[in-house]
Amino acid sequence: MFRFGKTIGAALIASALLGVSVAGCQKQEGPAEQAGKEVDKAIDKAGEQVEKAGEAIQDAAKDAKK
Repeated sequence: MFRFGKTIGAALIASALLGVSVAGCQKQEGPAEQAGKEVDKAIDKAGEQVEKAGEAIQDAAKDAKK
């Protein structure tokens, strides 16, 4: 019985240490990564606007042909 309790205790300690080590390794975003994400968002928005403008031009061209 003593051996079983010792094994459980060791497993609990090992899992606690693993949890602490994983939490300590979480990636922290720096200012460059945050800026990169903002640039990505801006590029996505610009791409959407260009796509909308292209659709509007195509619609205008179709109307002009009628």
